[in-house]
Amino acid sequence: MSKQVVAVIGAGAIGGAVATALAESGWRVVATRRRIERARHLAEKGVELTSDNRRAAREADVIILAVKPHKAAGVAAEISEEIKGKLLISLAAAVSTETLGKAAPGARVIRAMPNIAVSVRESFTAFCRGPRVTDEDVKLFKELFGCMGTCEEVHEELMDAVTALSGSGPAYAALFIEALMYAGLKVGLPRDVALKSAAQTMLGAARMVLEQGVHPAQLKEMVVTPGGTTIEGIFYIEEGGVRSSVMKAVEAATERAKTLSRLINGQSRP
Repeated sequence: MSKQVVAVIGAGAIGGAVATALAESGWRVVATRRRIERARHLAEKGVELTSDNRRAAREADVIILAVKPHKAAGVAAEISEEIKGKLLISLAAAVSTETLGKAAPGARVIRAMPNIAVSVRESFTAFCRGPRVTDEDVKLFKELFGCMGTCEEVHEELMDAVTALSGSGPAYAALFIEALMYAGLKVGLPRDVALKSAAQTMLGAARMVLEQGVHPAQLKEMVVTPGGTTIEGIFYIEEGGVRSSVMKAVEAATERAKTLSRLINGQSRP
């Protein structure tokens, strides 16, 4: 059986990366962007381009909504006739399945939160299902987004926290990689060596956690030796309150996501 047609409505940074990943994985992808000239590079990957959301939705079996959160309900309503009976996957942060279901009552809605690492097929994508989503829909979702990294189903009330942690997470990781790079520069490493060693070290540590099941605390203890270089460095990191700063950052980002959710979904209180 041939793969279904996927429409990506909103081929910006995330939408474009998703469209590229799907096209390179063998799906037929139709992507939209208001200023289509900004998405010409996607055509080189085999993505069909149009500025007509309704046409793309009409031709597709599955619709991925990748527009800004404040536009999501409006765009869903715009294409509601074309997506009746179809699976709508929304990547818009803070927009609930209930809000999308009201905008496009004939569609079956999955809300998902990938991150920018879809561009290298290493995204963590959390998702939750709306009330009429079937197990077959979830299977199809995992087939689609499984080619971009790891998928995990969560309860919808956790989606704001996921947005704050893994959705925003690449920015936090980039800050730490940059900090390591600057540290390398400070102790005399060439810029290219400092950057590559910082990024590869983060990648290697992450793979040990994910592929070998090594707990972060265990990994740390594998490197720390009495009176050694690592414990000296950790002392100053702990003195700077890095862990508490990260925890506060994710907590603050979660609260911001919840505030946006209340505004977008028309709720007056948490």
